[in-house]
Amino acid sequence: MENTNVPSTVQTQTLPFVFTGKGSEYFSIWIVNLALTIVTLGIYSAWAKVRKMQYLYRNTSLAGSSFDYHGNPIAILKGRGIALAALIGVQLALQFAPLVGVVLLLLFFGLMPWMIKRSLQFKLYNSSYRGLRFSFHGSTGAAYRVFLWLTLAATLIGFLWPYTHHQIKSYQHNNSRYGQTDSSFSGTAGQFYKIYAIASLMGLAALILFFAVVGGAITQMFAGGAGAPQGPFASILGIVMVIFFFAIYQAIVGPYIQSRLQNVVWNNTKLGPHGFVSNVSARKMFAITFTNFLLIILTLGLFKPFAVIRLLRYRLETMAFVPDGSLEAFLAGQSRQQSATGEETAEMFDVDISF
Repeated sequence: MENTNVPSTVQTQTLPFVFTGKGSEYFSIWIVNLALTIVTLGIYSAWAKVRKMQYLYRNTSLAGSSFDYHGNPIAILKGRGIALAALIGVQLALQFAPLVGVVLLLLFFGLMPWMIKRSLQFKLYNSSYRGLRFSFHGSTGAAYRVFLWLTLAATLIGFLWPYTHHQIKSYQHNNSRYGQTDSSFSGTAGQFYKIYAIASLMGLAALILFFAVVGGAITQMFAGGAGAPQGPFASILGIVMVIFFFAIYQAIVGPYIQSRLQNVVWNNTKLGPHGFVSNVSARKMFAITFTNFLLIILTLGLFKPFAVIRLLRYRLETMAFVPDGSLEAFLAGQSRQQSATGEETAEMFDVDISF
């Protein structure tokens, strides 16, 4: 069932998002990025990310104007260098001084919420629409509550994961801002529990299908006189069975969760008095995801950039912005407020931890 909590103005005025990216254009960017990243031993990956993000942003538009990305490759490279150095340091410490390694590992995980908050700030600050920047203002304390304590609790008690996921989205969408206008999120934990409950039933169906297929194959094997698999063949068969199960699970459950979560999150997000509408179909998501997967396999991975464009186009073009009044008046007001107060340069970070 689709979420029905949408703004009341949806029938009178909606501005759809438009995506004009092309698979062939993105393929040329992707293949060059891949080649240069390999040649430079990963150093170019920071510039590759900026090229990719700029292409995707600049081909996404609303009301005739496109978005833009302003990330600094040096900042991204610096952040990745810090993260890589930390991981190498932990690995070496675990090998030569296990106690020190454990302490460093705990410290690394302890810093993760702060790193995630920094990444959200960097991404939004370097995103803009009509010359106005987005920003993120979530507190560090809230980041630790969501990304450390609740995530740890959900890892130990699986039933808490839908609530944790709800809190993560609340943290992101309640602390974002465009110009001087704050966003808000009114989705409930119950909506997330409903999605995960249905997904669990679908996962159970995938498990039954898996055992039916595998059980039938094993029965046929024994009926033909073959004994139980032995030695390396048994291990390989076991690995293939696990991969096959997860493939079935992802094909059935993945598109459902992605589509329903996008609808719930954006249908319950507002920017000031303005709303959003998302109407992603799980069936359509399944068709796109499944065919993308097959084509990536058949082309030995070369279809991947085309797959990215196909899926992104569908997810964006099933969304719309619902302004409460005139969009032009809203944007003009934002520009005046921004010029009057100046950009919040304290929120500008020169290090991006994300990958």
